[in-house]
Amino acid sequence: MEFYDVIRTRRSIRRFLKKPVPDDVLDRVLEAARVAPSGDNRQPWRFVVVKDEQTKSKIARACYEQDFVAQAPVVLVCCAVQCTSGYEPWLDEAGRRDTVIATDHLILAARNEGLATCWVGALHDRQIKKIVNVPDDVDVVMVVPVGYPASKSAFRKPSGRKSLKEICFIEEYGRKQ
Repeated sequence: MEFYDVIRTRRSIRRFLKKPVPDDVLDRVLEAARVAPSGDNRQPWRFVVVKDEQTKSKIARACYEQDFVAQAPVVLVCCAVQCTSGYEPWLDEAGRRDTVIATDHLILAARNEGLATCWVGALHDRQIKKIVNVPDDVDVVMVVPVGYPASKSAFRKPSGRKSLKEICFIEEYGRKQ
């Protein structure tokens, strides 16, 4: 698929077919996350791949009862190893930021494979940590359900997006061309 079509047609999908995601396809999606860039090449991301129905249901409940999460064939729990230095405050969030970059890579790779995803950031991290046994020094950043979309029109081009002139400034915030 052409790269810009991948970007233009990626949507947050909340309805999935009951069709399993082949392991080789899932491996390609995860590989896209693995090769993402990170500050100082720390690679702080960790992904828990969940296929078990009961575990997915528990995760969905921990995501403020967002039941669609459990309906996906695969749920990825996206985690960040905490990067703390004690003297560089920016580093405290670096692992989370890098994990978001890697997660975006996998979400775009999933779209390229014909898979649907949805960013889920509304979650109780402590509950999810307990469900999938995430250690204390690792943060749950988001949950991403992955599967084939239930609707044939799921991957449509965006509408109602702001123009570049509304979101881009020259040299300082607020200065337009």
